[in-house]
Amino acid sequence: MRMFDSLRLYARYVSISIRGQMQYRASFIMLSIGIFLATGIEFLAIYSLFDRFGSLEGWTVAEAALFYGIISIAFATSEAAARGFDTFANMVKSGGFDRLLLRPRSTVLQIAGREFQLIRVGRFTQGLFVLVWSSIALQITWTLPRIALLIAAVFGGTCLFCGLFVIQATICFWTIDSLEIMNTMTYGGVETAQFPITIYRDWFRKFFTYIVPLASVTYFPALAILGRTDPLGTSLLFQYAAPLIGVVFFGLALQVWKFGVRHYRSTGS
Repeated sequence: MRMFDSLRLYARYVSISIRGQMQYRASFIMLSIGIFLATGIEFLAIYSLFDRFGSLEGWTVAEAALFYGIISIAFATSEAAARGFDTFANMVKSGGFDRLLLRPRSTVLQIAGREFQLIRVGRFTQGLFVLVWSSIALQITWTLPRIALLIAAVFGGTCLFCGLFVIQATICFWTIDSLEIMNTMTYGGVETAQFPITIYRDWFRKFFTYIVPLASVTYFPALAILGRTDPLGTSLLFQYAAPLIGVVFFGLALQVWKFGVRHYRSTGS
């Protein structure tokens, strides 16, 4: 019951945030279109790369577009839902986090509900367009298991990026400012996951498979959807189960957050 109560409260937070953003509808529309066009240029760069070289270690542009669509939708969703953690450093500096600790609600819930950035619908829509184009170009037969796997991949990817934002916010308890190195795993991770993990060097591939498991929410499920054999030797069963790793990663990130909260010493102001 407590979980459902928390979900209802989060829904109210999101509703308030959306209503606030809709007070400036022209700004919302222009910003959303701007993000749509900016991310569209990113994909045009990828398309130009494949147009010049034909393929990338046996992967076609349509197959790369499948990776791009999955990771873009997942990241757009996490950016919208976890924006409060991305900007958490300002709350620590101002002492605003102390106020949250006085309330009889989870700090994760309060920070997550502090801002739901609806303008990320621009990236979400652009990623969805690319995903649809990819499925048409590849003539993918969308059976029920494949649809379920696609949804699981997007959900797992959303959880993974939310986990990274939570870890980024947790670091602020000791550093005040979030470390720029985290951007290499969030925004840089998006760029990495837009391509098959096999094209990278061994150490780089292992990092984004075992440490920050981006491959679990893009590469492995995409292989199952495409019906391709994995050069790394993973089984079809593992490819279907891989998105769960993103959910587990988010759960571990929340434990790291709890550790950070227990060691928070306030601003002293």
